[in-house]
Amino acid sequence: MPEVSLTQWNEFLRNRSDAHFLQTGEWGELKSRFGWQAARLIVGERGAQILFRRLPLGLSIGYIPKTVDEQITAGDAERFWQEVDALCRQRRAILCKYEPDVWTEDEAAEAHAPISTSAGAPASVYSPHSVQPRRTVVVDLKPAEDRILARMKQKCRYNIRLAEKKGVSVRSWTEIAAFHQILMTTGRRDGFAVHSSAYYKSAYDLFRPAGMCEVLVAEYEGQPLAALMVFARGRRAWYVYGGSTDSQRERMPNHLLQWEAMRWAKSRGCNEYDLWGVPDEDEQALEAGFGARNDGLWGVYRFKRGFGGELRRAAPAMDRVYHPLLYRAYLLRASSRDAV
Repeated sequence: MPEVSLTQWNEFLRNRSDAHFLQTGEWGELKSRFGWQAARLIVGERGAQILFRRLPLGLSIGYIPKTVDEQITAGDAERFWQEVDALCRQRRAILCKYEPDVWTEDEAAEAHAPISTSAGAPASVYSPHSVQPRRTVVVDLKPAEDRILARMKQKCRYNIRLAEKKGVSVRSWTEIAAFHQILMTTGRRDGFAVHSSAYYKSAYDLFRPAGMCEVLVAEYEGQPLAALMVFARGRRAWYVYGGSTDSQRERMPNHLLQWEAMRWAKSRGCNEYDLWGVPDEDEQALEAGFGARNDGLWGVYRFKRGFGGELRRAAPAMDRVYHPLLYRAYLLRASSRDAV
């Protein structure tokens, strides 16, 4: 079985600068500290970092976030999935969920697209449950800063300038415990799941030395008002964790904070800034509903739409099913998910 070490995996990714940060060795190590086990396979030009979550009775669930795909032949692809299946069966996985790192283009045809499965291979089905958010807003960072600002909604530009005029400043931050307290405040206020302080400290300690992470804080007169953790790899950056206090919100610290995170990403060569998650509705429905709805991610969309990005939708998650009866039980609980 072509399972490789962490060192070998990092070497494999060295020549794949566009691989998603969820496939990095750092992410696998992070999840391994909090209830998962990471395994890594390389088959020819294709590889995968698979996360396994243990279940009772020695069973498990496999998960491949944002698969590292290459332009390879059908035969090589079949061999790759054979090795994935062998590893998952060895770990007694009920299923292996995988989320392609591609954007979908034809949403209407998606649900009706045929799925080909080789003889003897496990059933591969569209999953009703995605771990990562399918719909997001991506800001193009290639233009000059004044052009990026010009593409934003007028109100968003105004709020960025207002924050500066009202004395808000943004800087790098190393106080992860204080960052966690801000996330806890946001979680209580907006109903979001929040990891432990140790989780964010581990993420920072793993990604920051590799230049793939920064924590930024927006302050007024030395008082932290909002903070975020941004990840970057290759040409892409992702805003994944962030929040704000209940203080001085009229100074619009979140707008300036996001703008400075974009500037940070641009300065290190990123072309895209992924704002990471909005309601999974088409643009017409989002634009029609964001003014009236505050539930779920609707309030988040109201904020993120202002930055002038492009609405995108990820290709659907797929499930390779090894135990059909147990898979049905899994589906009954699929709506209760962990935070990223």
